[in-house]
Amino acid sequence: MLFKSLLGSACTLLGAATAFKFASVEVKAQAAALLHSAVRKSSLVEQANMKVELLPALSDNYMYLLIDVDTKEAAIVDPVEPKKVVDAVRKHGVKLTTVLTTHHHWDHAGGNEKMLKLMPGLRVYGGDDRVPGITKKVTHSHKFKVGSLNVKCLFTPCHTTGHICYYVTKENSTEPPAVFTGDTLFMAGCGKFFEGTAEQMYRALIETLGRLPPETRVYCGHEYTVSNLKFARHVEPDNEVIQEKLAWAKEKCSNGEPTIPSTVADEFTFNPFMRVKEKSVQEHVKQTDATETMRSLRKEKDSFRVPKD
Repeated sequence: MLFKSLLGSACTLLGAATAFKFASVEVKAQAAALLHSAVRKSSLVEQANMKVELLPALSDNYMYLLIDVDTKEAAIVDPVEPKKVVDAVRKHGVKLTTVLTTHHHWDHAGGNEKMLKLMPGLRVYGGDDRVPGITKKVTHSHKFKVGSLNVKCLFTPCHTTGHICYYVTKENSTEPPAVFTGDTLFMAGCGKFFEGTAEQMYRALIETLGRLPPETRVYCGHEYTVSNLKFARHVEPDNEVIQEKLAWAKEKCSNGEPTIPSTVADEFTFNPFMRVKEKSVQEHVKQTDATETMRSLRKEKDSFRVPKD
């Protein structure tokens, strides 16, 4: 009898896991949101030229509502939970015209089609034919506007072959630009090389994103900051900036507050994947070449066991 009971329980769990695997994107989103969204807080970054509301989604994703202050036109980055987006749009009293999709993975693009049903007529940008609901496929340096804001597409293949980052500026503004980096650049980390190489990630981080103005605010796709900084500490145990940033990030996360955004300048001080030219990082992986350092770091990070402290 006990064996049958245990067997039944195991089958139930296996069935639930299988059901989740094949569940719709919307069901997956709701399940993940139930676990985490209650404790994660939204946040508003206000500038004279733009506003960016950070909207927590799923277990650790971020969606971003980008608002042009002058025209009240808005864009949404990776709207995996469309209902939250609609609520934020109504709260701010803005006109949503645009979806900016960084890449095709379901936790970023899985809400696009529902978003189109809720708000017909949206322009959906992306760099990959696999992006659901895409209306405009973009390439590197493609430019368009959201209200009076200028958006420039930055092609950053590696995590996926069609990954796009969106760089946002305004003419004659002294305010910092913004860049929405999806799963290419995280605070203190970078995305896995699912469909690319170390050479591609080096170009994306160092030659593309790393050459943006140092004050550019970086809005990434996930709240991975604490675990990323623990790996950074492992790579550079004597880097005091990393130690201080980790203590700060732990405090923010314990209060349910986002650690995002950072800046491009910040990333060069504590992100090991942006510091591949630094001797201390190269010595850790026993490399002398920046690209090989990138390759070795990613391989080590993929199997890194995050410590509790």
